[in-house]
Amino acid sequence: MSSGTFAVLGLFSDAHKIVEAAQQIRPRQLGRLEAYTPYPVHGLDRAIGLAPSRLGRLVMLMGVIGAGLALLFEGWVSAVDYPLVTSGKPLFSWQAFVPVMFEVTVLFATFTAGLAMLFAFNKLPFFGHPVLHSKAIKSITRDKLALSIEATSATFDAETARQALLQNGAESVEIVPVPVWNRPLSLVGLLRTIAGIVAACAVAGAGLFALEKLIPIVPPMVHMHEQPKLNAFRVSSFFADGRGMRPAVTGTVARGHLPPAFATPEEAGTLLGNPLPLTQPIAERGRKVFNDHCAICHGLVGDGVPLLSHAYGGKPGNFLSNEIRARPDGHYFGVLMLGKNAMPSYAADLDNHDRWAAVHYIRILQRAQNAKDEDL
Repeated sequence: MSSGTFAVLGLFSDAHKIVEAAQQIRPRQLGRLEAYTPYPVHGLDRAIGLAPSRLGRLVMLMGVIGAGLALLFEGWVSAVDYPLVTSGKPLFSWQAFVPVMFEVTVLFATFTAGLAMLFAFNKLPFFGHPVLHSKAIKSITRDKLALSIEATSATFDAETARQALLQNGAESVEIVPVPVWNRPLSLVGLLRTIAGIVAACAVAGAGLFALEKLIPIVPPMVHMHEQPKLNAFRVSSFFADGRGMRPAVTGTVARGHLPPAFATPEEAGTLLGNPLPLTQPIAERGRKVFNDHCAICHGLVGDGVPLLSHAYGGKPGNFLSNEIRARPDGHYFGVLMLGKNAMPSYAADLDNHDRWAAVHYIRILQRAQNAKDEDL
């Protein structure tokens, strides 16, 4: 690069002329061509030899990588590290991962666009471009167009570049010098820059902390523990009935708790049959359910003799009596679901499998206490 010369700058008023000048000067290889315009000029980028930007492809690549990493991370957490079935969905439910994948894609693409544009393509930090200190900058920022031939080697000839611009329609030409301060950033300068940034961040952080303490609540922002809310058990003036807790919609059924299709145990006896086969595991399950829930009142053998003291005044049914033995399995199931007399409902405590297993065990007790010769 010639001593003290950054570039030779020519001003144009017509967009077609600057494009033609660039096309004529570029083959001569006098230096690196650059253009400065207050508005986009179609074809000028190709005329000065500016290749298509690689930023778009880089952003696309990093966006795909971000989406892939998010998908792999969420899939690994949901299906491998902490498998959790939600509403019966498969462990790897990629549809639920889309929001996070989108956010990570945007994060990777945005940071790539910003950082690559600044540090890779624009070669920043660049503290003050020499053209900004030229006399022509005032015209360039209004209505003039500038074509610059930058000095890229020691053989750069500023006079030859000046003549080339004038011969190709430049209205005026200016030689832009290299500023004295435009030198590569030294280690000391770099450390000073970092120290300045750290100091500015510290002052800004301390100022914001002090301001937050001085004015803790700034409308419309409020702290979460002080925000208006409605306690479910408090009176509400918003609803006509004054209740804060809203009743369930009429006909609402909890998932997995369908109402019974019968109204009485007798009706259940005519509609239902025991769907479970009598196997050893089911019999063992039925014995546990019976001993845990039924034996305290009906007795360990189902004879209606409770395990409670004489203070208990109830008269539980005797499963060994001919009347109760003759009742179908569905009747027992209906009693467990709906309750009978002083006996409460066990619909919320036992599922269908446990209720039918208990019915099997009651039948085993009845047969054991009324064994026939052929049973021996």
